[in-house]
Amino acid sequence: MTKHLFTAALSFALFSANASAKTTETAASDSIAIKLRPHVRKFFIGSGLDAGIFSVAALQHQQYAINGDPLGMSNTTYSTLRFSYIINFGLTFNYNFNRHVGVYTGIDMKNIGFIEKLSSGMTRKQRTYNLGVPVGIKIGNMADRRGYIFLGGGIDAPFNYRQKSFVNRSQKTKYNEWFSDATPAIMPYVFAGVAIPRGVSVKFQYYPNNYVNPDYTRNSYQVNYGRTVHLMLLSIGFTSPFGKNHDLVKKRVTDLKTSSM
Repeated sequence: MTKHLFTAALSFALFSANASAKTTETAASDSIAIKLRPHVRKFFIGSGLDAGIFSVAALQHQQYAINGDPLGMSNTTYSTLRFSYIINFGLTFNYNFNRHVGVYTGIDMKNIGFIEKLSSGMTRKQRTYNLGVPVGIKIGNMADRRGYIFLGGGIDAPFNYRQKSFVNRSQKTKYNEWFSDATPAIMPYVFAGVAIPRGVSVKFQYYPNNYVNPDYTRNSYQVNYGRTVHLMLLSIGFTSPFGKNHDLVKKRVTDLKTSSM
């Protein structure tokens, strides 16, 4: 009798240990699966910092015959590369439809412009501070600080214009205007880029309309007469969501512990 009881007890102990091991293995595999699918926020506000903007412009000039008759636009030339890092920042408002697709808009301020070397030997720099509103779509991994591509368009409104001209850097002429007529009041643009993990983004932006106003007159002189300028930007920035992202792994583990009590 004792022998049978001992055998039964030993069999029950082995069965319980095996069942416990399987339960632990299942929970561990569930935890691993959860970690591979981090939480995706439905809506969030984030920063949209363009830490550095490289800009170049495609330039064309109206050509004239000796008698003053127009001959058409010149061949396209490109301006000297310009770099700006002050002041470029903004806020983004993001909505994710699911784990792989989202949209965003926002408001930003940026310092854009171009540098032109004239045939006379003069260097002329023109820049604006712009307030902009982008609208874009994101495709990729919508979890925080993951990788995705984005594209869209937007509108800029320049609020400060500055021009600087010189042959010798020690002798410069410059002026600054608020809400100047030297550029259009509205500047539409298109963009495309990629955000890589950890929040770093690279974006290309193009302004299809003329960046300058050919009819602008200062001191009875038309500064931009006969000129067409299409601005192109390449920016390197950082995106970071505000607020805490509640970890799905911790929530699920807490739920499992609660349900097992």
